[in-house]
Amino acid sequence: MVRPGTYSPLKDKNNIAITNRMKPVIEDASSVDANGLDGGCEDAVAEEGDLELWDSRYMLRGDQHSADGAFGNSRWGPRGWCRPSCIPITIILILIVLVVLLPLLDHQNSHHGKGGSSSNSSVCEDSCRFTLVESIPEGLTYPPGSTPHPSTYQTWMTMIENAENSIEIASFYWTLRGSDIYKHPSAWQGEDVFKALMEAGANRSITLRIAQNFPNPKQPNLDTEDLIRHGAAEVRSVNFPRLVGGGVLHTKLWIVDRKHVYVGSANMDWRSLTQVKELGAAIYNCSCLAADFGKIFDVYWFLGLPESEIPGEWPDIFDTAYNIFHPMSVPFNGTEALTYVGSSPPSFCPDGRSTDLLTIQEVIRTAEKFIYISVMDYLPLIIYAPKVQLWQVIDDALREAAVNRRVEIRLLISEWNSTKPSMDYFLRSLAAISGSYHGVTVRVKHFKVSSTAEQAKIPFARVNHNKYMVTDNTAYIGTSNWSGDYFTKTGGVGLVVRDNATEASSPESKSSIRGQLQAIFERDWSSRYSTPINLSD
Repeated sequence: MVRPGTYSPLKDKNNIAITNRMKPVIEDASSVDANGLDGGCEDAVAEEGDLELWDSRYMLRGDQHSADGAFGNSRWGPRGWCRPSCIPITIILILIVLVVLLPLLDHQNSHHGKGGSSSNSSVCEDSCRFTLVESIPEGLTYPPGSTPHPSTYQTWMTMIENAENSIEIASFYWTLRGSDIYKHPSAWQGEDVFKALMEAGANRSITLRIAQNFPNPKQPNLDTEDLIRHGAAEVRSVNFPRLVGGGVLHTKLWIVDRKHVYVGSANMDWRSLTQVKELGAAIYNCSCLAADFGKIFDVYWFLGLPESEIPGEWPDIFDTAYNIFHPMSVPFNGTEALTYVGSSPPSFCPDGRSTDLLTIQEVIRTAEKFIYISVMDYLPLIIYAPKVQLWQVIDDALREAAVNRRVEIRLLISEWNSTKPSMDYFLRSLAAISGSYHGVTVRVKHFKVSSTAEQAKIPFARVNHNKYMVTDNTAYIGTSNWSGDYFTKTGGVGLVVRDNATEASSPESKSSIRGQLQAIFERDWSSRYSTPINLSD
């Protein structure tokens, strides 16, 4: 079903990664279930009617005279405009028009529906349940009632226990067990998750498919090697250096039975459950949205084949109908919202898929009152390259919002042992425009996770690893840090949930998904763990 939507974004077709259709069939087509990709959200199919041609005998009326026996003003006579000799030529011309123009019109309609300029939204009829998910590091305390959301550990365990047929996980790396990286008592949650996955794949006949970043000697992914050894999982590794010349698969995504989804900042790492601050989303009983996430997983699964190459034109089975121009209308917790999923890098985006970068730009562009951002890294640079390069796409978008539209900007950026010293120079530059003109407000704070002496020994932990943005009308939950590399050569996804017009203006908007995410940001912003950036350094 399709109904007019209220969403009307800027229709800049140059910024959306939409490719033409591809004729060759994938060599390993058996690894992708086309029926499974649909997930209950059906595309409209145009039906071709039969062209019925009338026998010319019923049309040739030249032998029929008028009452006075003459042709007079008849259309059918030798002097009329519709001569019998013209009829065969006319029929041929009509057939040519139908054969040539109808396919073009059909292609144009299909293109609009999948990635073009339509502002309509397709309606999902599932009763979808949406909840925000957090990992609060041990020792991090907040006022009572300010952390009402389920933990990442609880969410993952629930999804494994409720799985009936399949679990699909796209991941960066695997260190769920303490023995993988650093033995610590708090590793028990990760070890529980690993045991549950092993049990599901080996003993419960659950199909466990894992698309992971290509391992290296520093990150050998011993967990997935054990899962393979026990026949619990099928694993494919996506080699980004071979495919795109650099980067990694940085996505953190679970899809269970193609109807439940987790997406967020948490890696398959025990530290992401007890020692790192994480934020994500869990979506239940939502086949239409899970099917769209499934198409992204299927891209990884295909590219994880040893000899795979990025197609010049992706096959139709990877296409999506949902993007910034054509969002899906989903009843999250009984309230309609507009949603879609962006992906990176652009070469991983088949027909219709908005890039993750374009998604972020659109959320910034459509903000009217405020933009709150919580990310681990914020650098307007390409940093993972032989030569550092300036990359100001997001930075420019924020400056435009602050100066041109007087939208309030707040950034909550992590401070930890691995913070790059150069980052503060760019943050101070952005914050410096605050107050330059009346109504221009840009504020920046650092968020630092406190540590005991024992906790400080845990490598690459005790950090705010969040990757989200919330505005006065939209929630964005992603898997990427905010530097240019993550949007040009790195695999990541971003989920957008936009309040409909009625919900955004209602007093109850604070209870919406967007409103709950705003509350999390404001809790962290005003907590004792955040401090304003020093503008004088």
